[in-house]
Parts: sequence; C-alpha cells; structure tokens
Amino acid sequence: MDKLNVLAMFFIAHFFIFPLAYLAHGATITSCSQTPYPEVCNYFMGNSIVAASLDQTQFSFRDLAIQVTLNQAVRAHQLVSTMDLSSFDERAKLAWNDCLELYENTVNHLNHSKSTNNPMDAQTWLSAAIANQQTCQNGFIDFNLASHLQTFPSMLGNFSKLLSNSLAINKGTVTSSSTAKQVGNRHLLAHGFPAWLSAADRKLLQKTGAPPNADIVVAQDGSGKFKTISEAVAAAGGGKRTVIYVKAGVYRENVNIKKSNIMLIGDGMDATVVTGSKNAQTTTTFSSATVGVAGDRFVARDITFENSAGPQKHQAVAFRSGSDFSVFYRCSFKGYQDTLYVYSQRQFYRDCDIYGTVDFIFGDAVAVLQNCNIYIRRPMGNQWNTVTAQGRKDPNENTGIIVHNSRVTASSDLRGVQGSFKSYLGRPWQKYSRTVFMKSVLDGVIAAEGWLPWSGSFALSTLYYAEHMNTGAGADTSRRVKWGGYRVIGATEAGKFTVGNFLAGDAWIPGTGVPFDAGL
Repeated sequence: MDKLNVLAMFFIAHFFIFPLAYLAHGATITSCSQTPYPEVCNYFMGNSIVAASLDQTQFSFRDLAIQVTLNQAVRAHQLVSTMDLSSFDERAKLAWNDCLELYENTVNHLNHSKSTNNPMDAQTWLSAAIANQQTCQNGFIDFNLASHLQTFPSMLGNFSKLLSNSLAINKGTVTSSSTAKQVGNRHLLAHGFPAWLSAADRKLLQKTGAPPNADIVVAQDGSGKFKTISEAVAAAGGGKRTVIYVKAGVYRENVNIKKSNIMLIGDGMDATVVTGSKNAQTTTTFSSATVGVAGDRFVARDITFENSAGPQKHQAVAFRSGSDFSVFYRCSFKGYQDTLYVYSQRQFYRDCDIYGTVDFIFGDAVAVLQNCNIYIRRPMGNQWNTVTAQGRKDPNENTGIIVHNSRVTASSDLRGVQGSFKSYLGRPWQKYSRTVFMKSVLDGVIAAEGWLPWSGSFALSTLYYAEHMNTGAGADTSRRVKWGGYRVIGATEAGKFTVGNFLAGDAWIPGTGVPFDAGL
C-alpha cells in the first residue's frame, strides 16, 4: 500500500475521533502558509504524525488536502441531512432541499477531484463545489430567510475555507503540468464543436430534422414511446449516450436531468418548446428552472427552453446547466430575469438565441457562447437590463462567461422604446466576477458606460470585465466605467478566453477530430 493511501486511511480512521489532536500537537505544514486560510489548513492537516510522514511534494500535499476536504464534505452532507427542520416553513424546506442535493453533488465533485491525475479537471470540479456552497446559502438569502442559516452545522464555515484551500493548492499543480501537454497552438475542434464530443455526437449535431436512430421518441400526439420528456429521461439509462427525439409541440413540464449522456433533439427552435413558470416567488432560483441538468455530457439541439413566469415574477430560470462538457446547438432560451443559468462546469453554446432582461445569463460555469444572438427584452417600468451576472466567488476558480462572435441587440418588444430603459453588458454578482465580450456586435441598446455596479463599490476592483474588438453602436469603449477591474484587452490577452484555451484546455483535449482554429 502506498504512503498516500496509508495517509488517507489514517485520516478517515482518525478524522472524526480526534479533531483537536491537530491543534494539540501544534504542528504546522509549511505548504499551508501558501493557502488562503493557513490556520484552517494547519488545523486539519497539521497533525505531527502526518507532518512527519508526509512526502512534501506539491502533488501529495494536493491529494491530502482534497482527501481532508472530502472527509468534511461527507460529514457536512450527513449533518445537513439529519437537521431538525421543525422551525422551517415550506419555503425554508425548499431551500434546505436544494442544499441537500448540492452537498451530495459536492461529495461527487471532490471524489472526482481526488481520483484524477489531471489538475485542470480538478480545478473545474473544485470550482463547482464552491458554487454549490454559495447556492445553498443563496436559497435562504433569496427568501429573506438568512437567519435559518444559523441553524446549519457550525463546521460549514470551515468547510468553505477548506474548499478554497484545496482550490488554491490544486491551482499550483495546474501551472506546472499544463505546459507539458500542449498541442501546439492549434486546438482540436471538429466543425466548430469541442473535441470532447464523439464523432457520432458531432454527426448528430450537424444534421437537421429527426435523428435516424433515436433511442426514445417523445410526442404529444401519442406517436412516440412517451408523451413527456420527463418520462423519457426516467427510462434512459445504461451509461451510454441516450438520444431522445422530442417531436414538435409545446411541452408544459419541469424536467430535472441527473443522468449523464443524455441528448435532447427537437424539430427546431420554436417548433419543439419546453415551458414552465416556476419562479423565485414560489421556489428557489435554483429549483425554478424549467429544465435543470446535473448529469455530465448533456447535449441539446433544435429546441426552445422557456420560463413564461414574466418579468413581474423576478427570478425565473428557463434552463440551468451544471453539466460538465455540455453542448447546446441551435437552441433558444426564453425568459426575463435569470433566463439561462450557466450554473457550473464546462459548457459550450453555439448558434443559440438567448432572451431576457435582468442578469439573464448568470452563474459560475466555464461557459463560452459562440455565434449566438442575445436579445434584450422590455423589462418592467422601474427596471434596467443586465445581460450577465457572473458568480465567481474565489480568485482561483477557472470560471467565467465568455461571449465570442455573437450579437447583442434589442428584441422586438424593446426596440421601439429602448431609449426609456438602460441596458448593460453585466454586473458583478460575486467578488471575482469574470465576463469577456470579444469580436461581438453590440448595438445601440448598450449604455455608453457598458457595465453596472451591483452595490456601491462591491467587487469593482476585484472583478475581471473585458472587451476586445467589438463592433456596433454600443461598442465604443471611450465612455466605459473607470473601475479597477475593467479593461479593454488586446489579442494576446483575449486569446486566453477562446474556446480552445478557456473552455477546451490544451492539457486535456483528446487528439481526435478535425484540427480547427479555435482562436479569435
């Protein structure tokens, strides 16, 4: 048995029994001084036996940090699942229910992070775990139920710090390993799609009309195997790709997809429509999604996802993706506030339409929207519009919203009155919010200052907002905001945010598919 497994077993055996031993021995690990929360690092990892045994290489330190954080995640999930909910009303229970799902997802993300040799993958999964932590809290804060958070186990504060430490430690290993695995300066895409898609998936995406060999057909007229998408998803399984063909029609249902390898194919934007009306006045933002996906490698083509709650209901999500390696092609996302929730992990949107008003592309994913149409709708009388609200909470997260070669314009209901409402490219939902618009057409609907504060000076010096070579009446940067975190960038900096670099990542793009220039 190798030293790392011995250490892991030591922690699993002793972690819950002797938590104070780490302080009692007074040992410190030098690497802890490089983390955001060194005292938490030393408390959980500074046992003198471990410190003496630990091979002080960066990699073994990283593995141990993730193992310790995983142990805490398992404990957190157990404690949250057995909480006394007698003081919780129905809305608080809805928020608690989100937390339970999110802690379960976090355990999975940490397990994946522990078992991979690829630190770039781990950086994505650890970033997703941080998004889960924040979202659990948001469920209560959105309902003005923040006082209920005091009834949560007190160790959860330390758990958040352990996650930040693990992210920082892992990021150190990304830098040292990524340069060795580059594939020149060409990034492997195939016909405009990321190379993580199989050849069969790419063929299905490039076609139009019904897939010839769909595994399941959904049709409201009874000509398919099922009449609802939810029934089709429930019947999918086996781990392999399941192609679900959804015939034209309006499907009024809320769909929650936790299985991996699901592909939804419709008959075209606005021909196949999935619609719901849940909203933050009745449930949490997270669970308001008409369609929510957590399973990896989700793909959708030629379909519309809609939340019809309307602007007066505020947060109402049409689609939420927490699916790693998810791809959306020729899809439409329609709503008002919080339309498209790019929740977490790696996501690629190509030739899609997104409609909304306030923060309508938001979340903490590694997301690139390429060749998309972004339509700003008419808000309520006392509102302004913000296209994005990116939720990067930790400076070491690899997340951001990148809009490339797309168009931002007023939708038909706003066009005639756009002078009455101010519209902005984004505002900082979290302290390290990161959003880039590059080589896109920004029409006159965008206000001269471009970006809007969230609250006072919050995040204005820590955010990363950038523009590169945009065109159109709203693209003039001479009167943009003068924040410390805003910048106009050149081609070299913008190159970091291309599909090839930001989303695909040279270190893990497989050597398959047609070589394609995925740069600017």
